[in-house]
Parts: sequence; structure tokens; C-alpha cells
Amino acid sequence: MISLTENASKKIKEMIASENNDNLFLRLGVRPGGCSGFSYGMGFDDEAQEGDVFFDTDGVKVVVHKDNIRFLDGVKIDYKESMMGGGFTIDNPNAVASCGCGSSFRTKEEAGTPNEC
Repeated sequence: MISLTENASKKIKEMIASENNDNLFLRLGVRPGGCSGFSYGMGFDDEAQEGDVFFDTDGVKVVVHKDNIRFLDGVKIDYKESMMGGGFTIDNPNAVASCGCGSSFRTKEEAGTPNEC
């Protein structure tokens, strides 16, 4: 299951509303790469793919491909504002190591394909 903080849910809903497309959902994914082995992918989509698994999290439609569930089960997404701007953070209980910027990780069972930063 994927969870969103109140701030993340609010920001995602605002972003979807600004796109004027009621069919949009949040797509989360993982791909090999990044300095720790796997990189997160997060964006909006309006087309389902074979193998997608849908979640409703605080009124936000979230989709993860079935092949990525093992990496993202239990993930908590937050949104934080600062004087330098705002951004999403991902707290992943499956990650045993991550890079300094938090955009890549590895798990206990899989190292992925680490690249240089």
C-alpha cells in the first residue's frame, strides 16, 4: 500500500486540478539506475497499462505496475515547502540504503544498477 501525507495529497490534488483532466492519476515507478541502484519515477498519467495496480489514497488515484510493488509497498510520500521551493519526499521502508539526495535506493534483496552520481 502507498500512503500520502495530508500535504502531499493536497499538493497532488492541486496539480491534477490545474491540468484540467479528470482522468489523471499519479503513477509511481522504479527503474534501475541512480547512485544507489534504483531510481524513483513519479508523474501524472491518464492511460492504464497492462499489469497496473490502482490504489485510492485520500482521494488520489495512485497506480503502480505490479512489477514495482515489491519496491514500493509501504512507501509514504510527503510534500514539503521551504524558502528554496517545494518538493516531494519518499520514505521507503524497503530501502536499506539511499543516496544523499533521496532519489535512489537499494533493497536488502536487490542492488539494482548503481551509476555514478
